[in-house]
Amino acid sequence: MRTGRKLVGIAIVGALALTATACGDDKKDDGDKPSRSGAPAGVSLPRLDGQKIEVAAVWTGPEQANFVKVLKEFESRTGATVTFVPAQDPIVNFLGTKIAGGSPPDVAMLPQVGAIQQAVQKKWVKPVGQGAKDQLAKNYAKVWQDLGAVDGTQYAVYFKAANKSLVWYNTKVFETAGAQVPKTWKDFLATADTISASGVTPVSVGGADGWTLTDWFENIYLSQAGPEKYDQLAKHRIKWTDPSVKDALTTLGQLFGKPDLIAGGATGALQTEFPASVTQTFTGGDQPKAGMVFEGDFVGVNIAQTSAKIGTDAKVFPFPAVGAKAPVVTGGDAAVALKDSQGAQALLTWLASPDAAKVWAAAGGYISPNKATDLAAYPNDVQRDIAKALIAAGDDVRFDMSDQAPQSFGGTPGKGEWKDLQDFLKNPKDVSGAQAKLEADAAAAYKS
Repeated sequence: MRTGRKLVGIAIVGALALTATACGDDKKDDGDKPSRSGAPAGVSLPRLDGQKIEVAAVWTGPEQANFVKVLKEFESRTGATVTFVPAQDPIVNFLGTKIAGGSPPDVAMLPQVGAIQQAVQKKWVKPVGQGAKDQLAKNYAKVWQDLGAVDGTQYAVYFKAANKSLVWYNTKVFETAGAQVPKTWKDFLATADTISASGVTPVSVGGADGWTLTDWFENIYLSQAGPEKYDQLAKHRIKWTDPSVKDALTTLGQLFGKPDLIAGGATGALQTEFPASVTQTFTGGDQPKAGMVFEGDFVGVNIAQTSAKIGTDAKVFPFPAVGAKAPVVTGGDAAVALKDSQGAQALLTWLASPDAAKVWAAAGGYISPNKATDLAAYPNDVQRDIAKALIAAGDDVRFDMSDQAPQSFGGTPGKGEWKDLQDFLKNPKDVSGAQAKLEADAAAAYKS
């Protein structure tokens, strides 16, 4: 896997400058073309009547349902038939099996930069066609184009971004406890103690999904160690035995080392998958299993599965500052073509358009990296504020570190960083042991 390419630590100042422009930015002659659904088509797409397209992604539940809405609109505009293919993590392994069996999907959604690089290295992925390139040039800042390129060739279209530096909280719990929204890590721990004293466990952790633990670490590390160190660790130019990693794990241990502050303690957290970590925070009336839960803007999708209303029952605050500045970590999902077919390339063009982004934006639980996406499409002020927070971070925002790593280290359940941080959650006092495991696994992965 190629990891030397300068993908990491790219500032997104202006890169996510979502502007309140409608789809009318596209060519005038395109805007007058009616779609099959009767709506004007802002992006020019070919007729694909009779063609069948398969799209693989690891999304499940509401995320899958919302993505299918995007695919349905593509169907209505082109006449193609699109089938969603459920994939398993790590998706590169899933795709490898499909390719070996001679039945790869036409398009796949890859959730890690490292997965894009690996798929390109294996020669599975086809370069992006001219239609999608035109949309990228018009609608995307260079940072997102670069993230989808390998050695100067465009292979991927980033369709979904995430602000992964948010803490969602149950307003009733905060009101009952008299808790204040914290701005610093010290304040966060104090708020947790206040909520605990009121009789509610303060923090829900979805430790069964190791990626949530990498996000905890990355936010603390970015704020505490700073962007330059973050870039170095992301590229493995410093080791995981570096003192800066010790500091971040020690800080994280201030929470993980207090089982009474975590719903179910460490054992319970390790048995709690991400969706449940959210829903258990916003169900149970005035006695939920937790008062707050950390994760990205996509938490809104899971809150929607409860009776809690975002903006009233459920509110959000930025991840607290550990160092001088609060962190903003972002991630994203990118579409790649595994077949060089007209249908696959047309779908990439569609996903690079503000028309496609608008479909999911209206459904919630989504942020588009497409700067032409109409902010009015987002369903509420909370969602719009989340997008604005991503923009406001300026030069200090960073792409998810584990998503930049080789997938064997940063994106595989039960292995590498995911497993090492789960072990750390079990035994947060063993900082040096966690560092040694992380470095051994990183060193092996980055050599491949």
